[in-house]
Amino acid sequence: MAEKNNLAVAETDERVLVIERIFDAPRELVFACWIEPQRIAQWMGPKGFATRSLAYDPRPGGSYRVHMVGPDGDEHWLQGVFREITPPERLVRTFCWADASGNPTPPETLLTVTFADLNGKTRLTLHQAVFESAAARDQHQGGWTSTLDRLVDYLATL
Repeated sequence: MAEKNNLAVAETDERVLVIERIFDAPRELVFACWIEPQRIAQWMGPKGFATRSLAYDPRPGGSYRVHMVGPDGDEHWLQGVFREITPPERLVRTFCWADASGNPTPPETLLTVTFADLNGKTRLTLHQAVFESAAARDQHQGGWTSTLDRLVDYLATL
């Protein structure tokens, strides 16, 4: 379990998103939830979204592709490439929306997630940049906030 409050950290660039969250779960488990496909499928996406398919090759240079369906039936595809994986401390990957055929819809951003051990709890810091606008950043903040709420709910079942 974790608190369902995000702390958005101020950045000098309005096109950068930083969210910090404390999870009441060990760092190794929270990290595994970001790396293991069977776990990711349980919580990835905002509330009301369902993961329909997932291709996930978590290694530097490996790619991922996620197909989610929203509560309105709209389909959403995201994909990218893993740049760095340092268990259980750090995950870096590109992030890009795409169409059903895998054609990316720019811009591509870089997503860095760090996991700090807090004596059995985990401080997760999500950093995503660079967005095309502050409005795009704000949309992603809403999406990530809801997605991290789903991770809280998933961790509570373990």
